[in-house]
Amino acid sequence: MKAGIIGGTGKMGRLFAPVFERAGYDVLVSGRSTALTNEQLAGTCDLVVVSVPIRDTVRVIGEIAPFLREDQLLCDFTSLKTGPVAAMLRSKAAVIGLHPMFGPTVSSIRGQTIVVCPARATDAVRDALTGIFVREGAVCTVTTPEEHDRMMAVVQGLTHFVTICMADSIRRLGVDIKKTEAFTSPVYQIELSLVGRLLSQDPALYADILELNPFVPDVLAACRSAAGELSDIVKSGDPGAFAEFFSRDTRHLGAYCGRGQELTDTLIECMVKK
Repeated sequence: MKAGIIGGTGKMGRLFAPVFERAGYDVLVSGRSTALTNEQLAGTCDLVVVSVPIRDTVRVIGEIAPFLREDQLLCDFTSLKTGPVAAMLRSKAAVIGLHPMFGPTVSSIRGQTIVVCPARATDAVRDALTGIFVREGAVCTVTTPEEHDRMMAVVQGLTHFVTICMADSIRRLGVDIKKTEAFTSPVYQIELSLVGRLLSQDPALYADILELNPFVPDVLAACRSAAGELSDIVKSGDPGAFAEFFSRDTRHLGAYCGRGQELTDTLIECMVKK
């Protein structure tokens, strides 16, 4: 059996190549620096995975689609699913969209989540693919492309938007980050670390996640509305209004509030020990 990763010379491709090898596949990769072309790989492999930047994914899928057969499985590693899955369905191959919910800097996929969107595949094909990841210790969440993108608008879109806004607020205020270290709290250190982690990566990735997901605009509208209401409450100096605003969110998150407290306490203890 052969597995091919288009864009496999990138970090995510290099992370997953050994995973497929341990599952018994001979792994081929194609990319800008390889002699093997995307089309040649697509015509050769039993399993074809497209692992390229979000904005390039649909185009690349369209280029290889004519070379695919019904007895092949076509997948992608994109952070969006509706567009790429629709493009893959225009091929003859079986289709399963994939989204690893982690970056290529992890040491392994053990304990990590991979979202799986079966679009045109038998249960046996789906189970065989997810079994590869489960045997490596990953957790697979099966859903539809639309539900995936709705969730990503919050899980990724809202999270990254707020993080970038925090970074830009600090810049606008002219705050010297080094000076804040003498005043830092554990929570501020965690938040600032998330800012630094995001800003150390490729801005194109985050632009695509925020700009190409059709469900992000509604999420950001809710974020702006929440920020405006909270800002008005803070300006009013009304502690009762603040408590009501705060309590609504506490009730909505429910038991996760306690879980979040425990998780961050553990993280803070690890930071102190380090």
